[in-house]
Amino acid sequence: MRAMRRKDRQITDEEKIRNIILDSQCCRLGFCDEGEVYIVPLSFGYAEEDGKQVFYFHSAGEGRKVDLVKKAPKVGFELDTGYRLQADGPAHECTAAFQSVIGTGEVAFVTGVEEKIYALDRIMEHYRGKAEGAYPTELLQQVCIIKMTVTELACKEHE
Repeated sequence: MRAMRRKDRQITDEEKIRNIILDSQCCRLGFCDEGEVYIVPLSFGYAEEDGKQVFYFHSAGEGRKVDLVKKAPKVGFELDTGYRLQADGPAHECTAAFQSVIGTGEVAFVTGVEEKIYALDRIMEHYRGKAEGAYPTELLQQVCIIKMTVTELACKEHE
């Protein structure tokens, strides 16, 4: 876990971090593309595998994101939830409540059918509350699944 400047806002409890991740609706991946930053918001599924935090994303099989996974597999990521502007006082006292997770990871393509089903089930559980379990063969052949294994993570909360 990465150290953070505002230790009073840092969250280290693994269960709370997991809940913040699961409460988030979007994971933003950041790539470095030949000196330019490219950030893309994605739907995701989450799992903890062999003591590691793992995110799964579905994608079309082509495009800038897919090209960057191939050539630059190290990424940054961000998730947030619970944003509430607190603007009751004077402007200089305005603040916001939020919970956020940021970190780095390594991305790779999922190619096996069983792992694609597992990844899609994690995504469906996240958004629908249950795994689908069965997907058309044509979909499994066409869908691109990206797996991100977290290498570093920091979690923050401001109430």
